[in-house]
Amino acid sequence: MITVQGVVDRVGPTLLHTRFAGRGGHVTDVVIAEAGRRDQVGDGDLVLGIAVHATKDAAELVRYCGSQGAAAVLLKPPLPVRAAVRSAAQAHGTALVEVHAAASWAQIVWLLRSVLDAAADESDDSPGGEPGLGDLFRLADAAAAVVDAPVTIEDANSRVLAYSARQDRTDPARVSTIMGRRVPDDVLARFRSRGVFRELSRGRTTIFVPRQADGTLPRLIVPIRMGGELLGSMWAVVAGPVSDERAAAFADTAPVVALHLLRRRAREDAERRRSAELVRTVLEGTGSVRLAAAELDLPDEAHRVVAMAIRTPDPLGAEGMRLALWERITAGVGRRPAVAELRDVLYAVVPDRSGWPALRQALAGEEEPLVAAGPPVPLNELARSRALAEEMLNLLRTGLITGPMVSHEDAWQVLVLHRSATGALGAGATEFGPLSVLRAQDEQSGTSYVDTLYEWLRHPGDPRAASKALRIHPNTLRYRMGKLVDLVEADLDDPDTRMALLVQLATIRWA
Repeated sequence: MITVQGVVDRVGPTLLHTRFAGRGGHVTDVVIAEAGRRDQVGDGDLVLGIAVHATKDAAELVRYCGSQGAAAVLLKPPLPVRAAVRSAAQAHGTALVEVHAAASWAQIVWLLRSVLDAAADESDDSPGGEPGLGDLFRLADAAAAVVDAPVTIEDANSRVLAYSARQDRTDPARVSTIMGRRVPDDVLARFRSRGVFRELSRGRTTIFVPRQADGTLPRLIVPIRMGGELLGSMWAVVAGPVSDERAAAFADTAPVVALHLLRRRAREDAERRRSAELVRTVLEGTGSVRLAAAELDLPDEAHRVVAMAIRTPDPLGAEGMRLALWERITAGVGRRPAVAELRDVLYAVVPDRSGWPALRQALAGEEEPLVAAGPPVPLNELARSRALAEEMLNLLRTGLITGPMVSHEDAWQVLVLHRSATGALGAGATEFGPLSVLRAQDEQSGTSYVDTLYEWLRHPGDPRAASKALRIHPNTLRYRMGKLVDLVEADLDDPDTRMALLVQLATIRWA
């Protein structure tokens, strides 16, 4: 771990200068404060006020970041020395760091990432000889020396695991990749359209991608495999075609990287299993929920349980999709998301204020998986949130709730109707009155009296809305209702009769 002052010292006084030391906490990540999207700020973050130019906005940003536990806010002069900004920093204990006025924000991001990666390098290298992230960075440097070009090492989901020096000689696509720790979607789309990822899956030793029309520099790509499985890839930004000898030498580094990726995966799998056991504890309400929540580093605030299910009928395909979903949650929602699998359903415990919006955004527009979020609850009531998430997930599966994503606030009405209908069905509430006559008539003659009566009762005094729900003309609705009244002996002007029929009809639909 590294402190704010440690980061400033490593970058150097030419670019960074501490104006207020703050509480002196450890730094965990670098975050850009985007307009209208500050929910990603978390504990220990260095927050870059790239779009902040006014004193009022700077003070507001510092106050917000302080409330989220951020380690420091970085601003350009003269904002860090303004009285309102310093007062906000002092009130919340948030460090204020001044960025040199002429410094490029992209350069600052790059330097900060490098410093944090170097700090992770120092802490991850274990004394027992197990490789840490530092080894991958050294391997990236070694591979870069072989191919004489800057290199990134990426996993199978295009997340950057390590990168070499000399990245300043690359292009905007590479800079964006390292700043975001994964290949941006638009860059992925460009390489995918050229068949790069198809070639990666086919077992090629090296893949050369020429310069693209948008100015993206050529790439020499080497798949990283072990036992036929694609573990990741190495990407070198080259000036042009590479000689066969140099390309072969670059490819020869892949087996060494593969061993490190396998060991890294083994450590991650062990940590994932341990985390999953703790998550099961809080989901099932067994053992000490508070102790498990503390080990999972869950903040003492309202959390939701989110249940996610894959709909593919192929069990093998569903297993792979669940694993990919797990990886996606890990990458996009928090630094250590609380995730576990129970009976082919993935559960994530996420903070209501930040985790659920982030997860919702990460999965927006996807047809897979089905996602149901329980209500926000205190940590000791997570089992209740899980039960409601499961109930909504089952209703998504049956189509009673339209999906693929829903939260408790969106669907509590359906839960009420479904539970009421289930109870009424068990009590035999549909066995009385004229409903059986209407159902029999519909079955024998192909009429739609049951549906017509249901919508007429749901929209009292509004035949236009009822006919719209039935997709018929209002005159057709009136005709059907006239025939229906002639068919059954029921006083539809009596409010109790209307309510009883509506309960019966809702029971048929929702139970």
